[in-house]
Amino acid sequence: MKYQRIVMLSWVLSLLLWFPISGKAQDLKSNYVDHTELPKGVIGEVVQKLIAVVNANDSIKIKEFVLGSFNEEFQRMAPMKAHQNAFLNFYRQTGGISFHSIRNYLPAIPNETTIILKDENYGSWQGVTLMLDNANNHIKGLRFSPARTPSDILGAKITEAQLLEQTRKLVENLCEKDLFSGTVLIAKNEQVLYEYACGEASKRFHAKNNLDTKFNLGSMNKMFTATAIMQLVERGKLNLTDPIDSYIDESWLPQALTKQITVHHLLSHTSGLGSYFNDTYWNASRALYRSVEDFKPLVRGDTLSFTPGERFGYSNTGMLLLGAIIEKVTAVDYFDYIRKNIYGPAKMLHTDSYEMNHPVENLAIGYIPSDKNAYGWENNLYMHVIKGGPAGGGFSTVDDLHRFAMALKDEKLVSKNSLNLLWTNHSEGYGYGFSIREGTTGKIVGHGGGFPGLNSNLDIFWTPDILLP
Repeated sequence: MKYQRIVMLSWVLSLLLWFPISGKAQDLKSNYVDHTELPKGVIGEVVQKLIAVVNANDSIKIKEFVLGSFNEEFQRMAPMKAHQNAFLNFYRQTGGISFHSIRNYLPAIPNETTIILKDENYGSWQGVTLMLDNANNHIKGLRFSPARTPSDILGAKITEAQLLEQTRKLVENLCEKDLFSGTVLIAKNEQVLYEYACGEASKRFHAKNNLDTKFNLGSMNKMFTATAIMQLVERGKLNLTDPIDSYIDESWLPQALTKQITVHHLLSHTSGLGSYFNDTYWNASRALYRSVEDFKPLVRGDTLSFTPGERFGYSNTGMLLLGAIIEKVTAVDYFDYIRKNIYGPAKMLHTDSYEMNHPVENLAIGYIPSDKNAYGWENNLYMHVIKGGPAGGGFSTVDDLHRFAMALKDEKLVSKNSLNLLWTNHSEGYGYGFSIREGTTGKIVGHGGGFPGLNSNLDIFWTPDILLP
């Protein structure tokens, strides 16, 4: 079987902010057909006005649109500033939009109209879902979201050369516009087909990014934690069906909670637990949180938002507890275990949970656009963790992520049976520490990471050929 993957580790300077003003998420499981003609009548007029106000990128025109096109209830759902920011952030992310089609779902979603747009910055597809008030044809709900490929071009294939050329043009264009600062790598098996670096790792010293620059992974560390858990399952140290009260004592959470939760629930984000990025974290010094044990005060008051196993609920706390379980069953520090059993076999020499007050060489700092100072940016050093852990916040390079993907493929970290469990869709497109989705050529697995000032992603394509969806 041929094996192909894209590795992209990015430190994105333009914040990708999505403001869901109202409405539910699109049903990603439904089929759809796109009609490229702009409809006549009220819908067509609303669409034209909406595109014009987004592309105007002007707070005054947005306010006029909100007051003239939103019904009163929808206007009151958020302050005017929030409505304006939703449009301004959408423009910042897209660089402008153009109409492509009206999307019809099969079966139809009642009382909603979804418009498919192409953005100028990335050439990607965006969706705007409208809900109109039948009484006066005013907008009663509006949602911006990424969209799937339009049906009229879905399945179109490109050659390897075309893929690389399109990627090169896209990345270089984004770098020139200062919309992207980071590194990109595309590989097929061991062969690196394309790699590129641009932007600055430090704006203070104008230190340039290079292919060996270490970037913050955000939540991508969840892949390493989940893989480590599967190693321990293979060695008979624990079972996926074990209640976690066997490993997590009441200094973390009451047994009344932990006896309901299994290792499987933590891995698949179906535990009902939440996130330790809570008010206690935001109001405390980052220096307090370095070891897995240090995070215990942030977890202690957590409760279940639903019965374990009932549904999916993304949980940083759940992944943190998996780190505590690793320490319990191995009697080894979590970070030492990951270095020896994940990074070591994969030869990931530039990957770790580095402490941000240490002078680590070639380490990128995350930046956020800001209008609060003369520099136009602020760094994220006082927002993020001082040291990453089981749920995220470590650092890596594109080359090391390539090595991680190869080590998984070659079964250097876990067996094929464990890979199948890691990459089974256990709940809403999530496996065990890996996101799962289907492309037109096969399964795509990996994980993304995000936080103010950073954005990272690894996609591993298990496909029979080079063609991408």
